[in-house]
Amino acid sequence: MITGRLEGKVAVVTGAGCGIGRAIVECFVAEGARVVAADVSGKQNELAELGANCLPFQADVCESTQVQAMLAAAVSRFGALHVLCNNAGIEGHMALTGDYPEEEWDCVLSVNLRAVFLGMRHGIPLILDSGGGSIINISSMAANVAFPKMSAYCAAKGAVKQLTKTAAVEYAAQGIRANAILPGTVRTSMAESLPPEYMKAIIDANPVKRIAEPSEIASLALFLASDEASFITGTEVTVDGGYTAV
Repeated sequence: MITGRLEGKVAVVTGAGCGIGRAIVECFVAEGARVVAADVSGKQNELAELGANCLPFQADVCESTQVQAMLAAAVSRFGALHVLCNNAGIEGHMALTGDYPEEEWDCVLSVNLRAVFLGMRHGIPLILDSGGGSIINISSMAANVAFPKMSAYCAAKGAVKQLTKTAAVEYAAQGIRANAILPGTVRTSMAESLPPEYMKAIIDANPVKRIAEPSEIASLALFLASDEASFITGTEVTVDGGYTAV
């Protein structure tokens, strides 16, 4: 079993307070990384129990100045930035497209897309200064298949996929890899907020007949952050138990 796969690397993970983000932070620290664990909720402070290699940081990732402060904290505390994992996201309001409230649309696009852009916009120069690294954006299988009454979420996650590909091509020669993870339904508070009939339909349509655990997404993020994935960039990896294969 390989250990210390992120030894010497510095990472920033957003949406770190719970679910996938928390699992990624725990995984990264366990494999030797020093991590800034960012969240707006305050729950990121619970990760202080991981020790000196984890710096909890309060940030609203929709605000440029707070994103810049979050990224600067990685450099000032740990000396560099090698890995950026843009994970923060919300499912948003559920309504048909013709009824979707404009303010809710703006909110979902801000958290699920603008925040990813801001992380990359301000993180890429720091990763370049550190000699290159890996950007991992958490998109969704909703980037590829429709989910009725979730138009804002689907639109944002599709845009994240294309934003990732664009940056991968732009910065490949400078040593930055960028990849997107497209999870299916994962056992998180977001999934628990979905209507029961949605969850049942998703599980019934899933060949594996279950939803994913956050640790299963974190394991892929670990691989993409590590040097083992040095020839992988500009792609999306779907982790959905076969949902989109049928």
